[in-house]
Amino acid sequence: MQINMILRHFGLDPERDVKFIVTRDVTSRLAAMKQGLTAATAGAPPSDYLGMKMGFVVLAKAHELFNYPNSGLVTTMKKIKERPDEIKKVIKAGIRANNYIRTNREGTIQFLMSQQKIDREIAAATYDSAHKVFNEDGSVPEDGLRLLIEEAKKSVKVDRQVSVSDVADLSILREAQKELGIKAK
Repeated sequence: MQINMILRHFGLDPERDVKFIVTRDVTSRLAAMKQGLTAATAGAPPSDYLGMKMGFVVLAKAHELFNYPNSGLVTTMKKIKERPDEIKKVIKAGIRANNYIRTNREGTIQFLMSQQKIDREIAAATYDSAHKVFNEDGSVPEDGLRLLIEEAKKSVKVDRQVSVSDVADLSILREAQKELGIKAK
């Protein structure tokens, strides 16, 4: 979905102007570019860094173009009703983790090296490219959520109105923010 948003941002129609080729991983996508088999590729960090090392240019980063939630916490309505305190604890832990990532470069690099079994160079490149997408309060930008809803509607050809409340319940997030002393945005 992100790639479609980026393409549209630059005036391209993802269905008409671009041919997508599915490949397994970033290494094979970059190899296809190096061989001249593809003109561009999409990928999450550290693919941007690896591509630049190969002489490619990063054309766009979604988080620099759009204000939208990069990931989220998903559960069932049943779980929210039956175990709201558990959900709130997970949300609070996520907010604390985001803050750690934003403020502790070295600790995060060490974590990436350990958990992903990658070397320091790749871990540092991943951190430097990705740490900006972690916000300090766990908030979900409503305009960005609306953007994702509209993009999803296009991809599945839905014409009806879909409200933010149809796809997201932010009440427990608000409670978690309040308990952490964070003023909701």
